[in-house]
Amino acid sequence: MESLAIRQYPDSILRRKCSQIEKITPKEITVFELMLSTMYKFEGVGLAAPQIGITSSLLVVDIGDGAIKLANPVILKVRGSDRMEEGCLSIPSVTVDIERPYEIVAGGLNEEGRVVEIKAQGLLARVLQHEIDHLKGRLIVDYLNLLEKFKRRLHKRKQVERYANL
Repeated sequence: MESLAIRQYPDSILRRKCSQIEKITPKEITVFELMLSTMYKFEGVGLAAPQIGITSSLLVVDIGDGAIKLANPVILKVRGSDRMEEGCLSIPSVTVDIERPYEIVAGGLNEEGRVVEIKAQGLLARVLQHEIDHLKGRLIVDYLNLLEKFKRRLHKRKQVERYANL
């Protein structure tokens, strides 16, 4: 199957809140497959619809245990916490240290239109939370505190100045 381009930050679609899906139709099934193909092509472990330019509440995840496809995903329960560096296909070469719940229960519609609950911990829980953030218009850079944001801007400015003087 074909793959699509991944929208890059600061594309405004990445900041839009996605609309809920009323039911799974052949259109959503095709979008799920396009998303998986794109995610695999770019060697990701998760992808949300806005990352390919669609503002529907759809995500796909595969951490190596098989693909998960969810529409209208929500986090129902959380437990524990864990801190880890996260990257994002829409913000290449940037990682952010993010604290998230270690265990979650996520709910949504699967590709057959049935309501499902997924109990996840560790990496799977983190990836699901990351992709659900995308559906709300939230990105990993939003987890940076003010000091970290200032340091990154300063570092970027120094890099630009260095290249400008060549």
